[in-house]
Amino acid sequence: MAEASSSVKTSLIPNQERSHELEGATISQQGFRRGDFVEEAKLQLWLAGPLIAVSLMQYSLQVTSVMYVGHLGELALSSASMASSFASVTGFSVLLGMGSALETLCGQAYGAKQYNMLGVHMQRAMLTLLAVSFPLALIWFYTSTILMALGQDHEISTEAGTFNQWMIPSLFAFSLLQCLNRFLQTQNNVFPMMISSGVTAFPHIMVCWALCFKFGLGNKGAALAISISNWVNVLLLASYVNFEYWSFEMVVLLSGLLPNPKLETSVLSISLNTCWMVYMISVGLGSAISTRVSNELGAGRPQGAQLALRVMTIMALSEGAAIATATVLVRYVWGKLYSNENEVIIYVAKMMPLLALSDFLDGFQCVLSGAARGCGWQNLCVLINLGAYYVVGIPTAALFAFILHIGGMGLWMGIICGLLVQVTALVAVNVCTDWYEEATKAANRVQNTVLLIDKAT
Repeated sequence: MAEASSSVKTSLIPNQERSHELEGATISQQGFRRGDFVEEAKLQLWLAGPLIAVSLMQYSLQVTSVMYVGHLGELALSSASMASSFASVTGFSVLLGMGSALETLCGQAYGAKQYNMLGVHMQRAMLTLLAVSFPLALIWFYTSTILMALGQDHEISTEAGTFNQWMIPSLFAFSLLQCLNRFLQTQNNVFPMMISSGVTAFPHIMVCWALCFKFGLGNKGAALAISISNWVNVLLLASYVNFEYWSFEMVVLLSGLLPNPKLETSVLSISLNTCWMVYMISVGLGSAISTRVSNELGAGRPQGAQLALRVMTIMALSEGAAIATATVLVRYVWGKLYSNENEVIIYVAKMMPLLALSDFLDGFQCVLSGAARGCGWQNLCVLINLGAYYVVGIPTAALFAFILHIGGMGLWMGIICGLLVQVTALVAVNVCTDWYEEATKAANRVQNTVLLIDKAT
């Protein structure tokens, strides 16, 4: 990290330098300076900006498809919403979580200058995620059967099943895309991802329109458009690399059990799509801090990792406040983008303040989770998520919606309760982190991996 003038010192951390030798790897402890803070902020903005754009454009494929389907009628919108939520729970989120392991492995290998390990980790992850995609595809094929077994409306379930069957090809593309994205991301090489996502996202609008309306495929065309666009993105990124790299959705499923399921499912889906779109910004910030923390720990700079987290925390809180304010301001017009039904538009407006609160909390937890992933704590994050959403969030949502009869808004209140638990737990974890110990573990992890490869060859 660039060093500022010695006369400029932080008033919070004393200026000190120490280094420790660990089997040939140097772990340094260095005080923060104001110049370091500014340089770290610039680096994280340079990294997070393209990552935010990538996340937004990749998720826009699903948002655009649901928007087009919404203008086909209430049944089409509710079934596509149900299908998308089911697909996220049983497919996309599973692969997204598994792919996050590369943030630790590739990030720390890159920070330790073990560049030969980057391709090895990516290839292994590709094989693993593709293998997992086959049983997930089987689940998608029987979506309608599973939804009806869960008590969902027969008509909605049937249409949702058809939607997911046409979207099965995108599952395999998504597997490869997660690996390629993280391979490039952990090397701070994010602009190819942004270009590839842009080249995919903008033509997707016309492809989706043509398949839905021009060729008369309806919601099947929207699902097919997602598959096509995801594969185009994979091919673009794969070409570049060759030349040079799931809880919220449950509320929509539960909304199908409420009175007037078409209305509840439609509004919850619009709310969820809005939340996920904003979440993509937080994903970019979380990915950036994960990369920075893993890079700094892999390079033996624990103070650098700690500084990176402090800078990103300030950025995330600022972004969260701005987005929450904007969400409240557009609440009366947002529903018109998705539906012509006045009932839907009014309900969406009532939901938006709740979305603003959840967006703020979710952005903060994304950064804290990203730092934890950078340390290699995926298992701990999984336990926190399970406890927050499945022990607190989902049961509380069911209590508010079905026992207290608050309806769809009650479902979202339950999610907010889960988010509060998640944020509290992650704050405690990060506050108690021994960064020097994590740098030592990172050095050991990298060296042990190299030894295993050397023995195998």
